[in-house]
Formats: sequence, structure tokens, C-alpha cells
Amino acid sequence: MKFKNIFKNTSNMTTENTEIDQEIDDVTLENNANGEQIIIEELSLEEQLTQDLAKEKDKYLRLFAEFENYKRRTTKERIELFKTANQEVLLAMLPVLDDFDRAIVEISKSEDELLLKGVELIHEKLKNTLVSKGLEQVEVKAGDAFDADFAEAITQIPASSDKMKGKIVDVLEKGYKLGDKIIRFPKVVIGQ
Repeated sequence: MKFKNIFKNTSNMTTENTEIDQEIDDVTLENNANGEQIIIEELSLEEQLTQDLAKEKDKYLRLFAEFENYKRRTTKERIELFKTANQEVLLAMLPVLDDFDRAIVEISKSEDELLLKGVELIHEKLKNTLVSKGLEQVEVKAGDAFDADFAEAITQIPASSDKMKGKIVDVLEKGYKLGDKIIRFPKVVIGQ
């Protein structure tokens, strides 16, 4: 009997141990499952932070690029402004330069050499000052092909020959440009 009781007790203990082991295993599985969830949540949090960091870096790079473009654009605009800042003043001075050209032509018809020389010196001084400010003459002369991008046709006259058709016959008023921009087109007569 004793042997049976021992066997029975052992059997009960084994069953109890098995039940306890099962409970421990269940608790361990739950803990592991929770641990995995925690690890998964941590990875998700880490991934989320990585994504947020990538978004912020992208936002920063775009903002930086936009600012660099703004700096380049404003620098270019400032340079253009400096180039053309004198445009109004130079445009106002062009009729004076034209008057000097006409005066030299008329004074050269007279025989007063000193007067001609004095007017030519003043004319050259004015012209050099305007050139130093960026003014350039648009080179157009009689016999050149007419190009509406570089000259303004005032009138057309019958051409003296076939090779003068569509070409400049006479330049009535000089044209000028400031940098690459034409501020006054030359006024020309073209052959028809």
C-alpha cells in the first residue's frame, strides 16, 4: 500500500509538476509574446523616428536648395539692375549726343578749325563718359541686310538696284545698346 501511495503521490506530483510546468510555459510564452510585441513596437518606433528624420532631412534639403536658388536669382537680378540702372539717364543723354553729331557736321562745313576742334573734344568727352557707363553704338550701315531685331525701318524707298532690295539704304538715327539690351533701335530706310 505504501508503495501504491507513493506511486499515487508520485503520480499526483508528476501531474501537478506537469501542470505547474505548463503554467510556467504559458506564462513564459505570454512574456515572450509581450516581449516580441515590445520589440516590434520598439522597431516600429525606431522605424517611425527614422522616417521622421528622413522627412525632416528632405524638408531641410529642399528649403536649402530653394534658398540657394533665391540667392542666385537675387544676385542675378542685382547685377542686371546695376547694368541697367543708368538706362534712363543714358536715354535722356542720347538726344544730346545726336545734337553733337549734327553740330560737328555743320561746323565742319565752316572754316573755323578751332571751333570744330573744341566741339569735337567736348563730343569725345561726352561719348567716352557714356561708353564708360556701358553705352555701345549698334553697328548698322548702308548696304547691310535689314534685320528687324536690330533696326527700325522708318520708310521704304525704291531700290537703286536689285541687290539693294531688302537692304539698308540710309541710317537716319544711330542706335545704342546698354550691355546686351538695345535701348534705342537705329532708324533706317530700306530699299524696296
